[in-house]
Formats: sequence, C-alpha cells, structure tokens
Amino acid sequence: MGKNCPKPQKIIGIMTIISSVTTLTTSCSTQSNTFFSKTNQPVHLSPTLQIPTTQLHKLVNSHLSSAAKVKNLTFTVPTKYQGKIVYHAQLHNNDKVIALTIDDGPWQNTTSQILDILDKNQVKATFFWVGQALQEHPDLAKREVAEGYVIGNHTWHHWYRRMDEATAKSEIERTADLIYKTTGVKTSLFRPPGGFLNNGLAAYAKSQKDTIVMWSLTSADTDPHAKPQAFVNNVLKGAKPGSIVLMHDGGGNRERTVQALPQIISGLKQQGYRFVTVPQLLEMNQ
Repeated sequence: MGKNCPKPQKIIGIMTIISSVTTLTTSCSTQSNTFFSKTNQPVHLSPTLQIPTTQLHKLVNSHLSSAAKVKNLTFTVPTKYQGKIVYHAQLHNNDKVIALTIDDGPWQNTTSQILDILDKNQVKATFFWVGQALQEHPDLAKREVAEGYVIGNHTWHHWYRRMDEATAKSEIERTADLIYKTTGVKTSLFRPPGGFLNNGLAAYAKSQKDTIVMWSLTSADTDPHAKPQAFVNNVLKGAKPGSIVLMHDGGGNRERTVQALPQIISGLKQQGYRFVTVPQLLEMNQ
C-alpha cells in the first residue's frame, strides 16, 4: 500500500465519507491493487474495480437519505392477544404497573408539550394516531417514534358511524400506510374511535389479527366542563395494577390534559406505580 493511502476507519459525516472514499478509489487504486485486512493479510483487488465519483456520490446520498428515516419498528403483542379485545392486564403477581394511552394526535402544541412532560418524568406511553392528524403533523409523529413511544392505529377520520367492510378497511389501512411511510412503523395495535366495537371497524381489525386495545380507566379529559383536577382525581382514584388509562392529546383543545398530566404521573408514582407501554403490559400478562 502506498504511504499516502489512508488507513480504513469508521468515518462520520457526509463530506468526510465522500472525500475519504473518493481518495481511496482515485489514489489507492492507481497506486496499488492491494489492501490489508484487519488481520494484516493482503487483499488483492481487480484493477477494473473502480467506482466513478458521480456514482459514488449517488450511493452515499442514497444511504444517508435512508439512514435519516426513523429505524423501522414493528409493534405487536403476544400471540394470544392477536385478534382479541383487551381492556386491561391480569397480572399474576399484582405488580403495580400501569399503561398510559393517548389518543387522537399528533396535534399541534399539545403533543409536543405532552412529550416534554413524559420525557422529563421518564415515562413511556402508547399513542393512537388518527390518519388525518398524522398527515398534518408528520414531524411530531417522527419525534414520538424517535423518542421510543409505542404507536397504534386510530383510523383515518375518527368516525363513530356504522360502515361497510370496504370503508372500515380503508379507514384502518390508509392510516397504517401513512404511519409506515412517515415513520417506518408497522403496528398491530388498534383502537376504535369512541370505543365502538360494533360499527365494522373492530371486526375488520380482528380479521387482520390486530389487537383491539380498549381501556379500563379513563381520565374523562374530553369532558368540556371538567377542570384538570377532575382528570387527576379520576385516574388516581381508579388506578389498579394492569390498568390501561385513556387520555387525549388531539381532537380538540387539550390544554387541561397537559395541565393534569404532571400530577397524574407524580400521583401514580407516589402510589408505587411503574409506567409501561401496552405491549410491555401484555407481555407481563403471560
């Protein structure tokens, strides 16, 4: 190997990658056809093995574009819950764990505020996204996935009405497609809007082996007349091991939910609860 041929190393940064690899292909290949492996054994390369600079740049840019996306994830649950309706977890050891679930986002302002609160308190939650809201706020969705939250499907329009199979399929699959295109996430968690189980949506979700995630405890944060303290009291008084808690970050003004969330978290911690996602909760319920 020539004296000026750089030793292969892990390189970080776009310009460094391009510069270093270009140097290797234009300098090293012209000076010598021999490289050395990590074990210091010579590796002979064919003189015809050359990568044009323009092609190299395309290759690097393609790689970086792919790497910029959130790592692909699949959210699923144990087999016995696939195609089933779940309200809570029956924990054999009565372990004090609880799952916060947050519906109807991503939503401007509210979602980012809730994420900040969860992050500050080191709490993970499960978010159920509405397709239309996701379409409006893809960056918030990417942040949720990047920060380690679990995602579920909450249909495209958030309709309550009865629908035929084709419409139900569109509501769920259209949202699933956008979730994947936006974040690289595939999820088998589904929550029917309003908790309606007989309008066609749950039936289609079951046919796809999705888990219909309901709830055993609601904060009632959609009550237009209640104050934030009422949401806090609802959760703290009703909490039980294995509870799935319903809250909202979208679908309207959720400033009161933002105000209540820190007290809900601190109150549950004082009661000895740990926070888990829905898949984690169901894994414990084996």
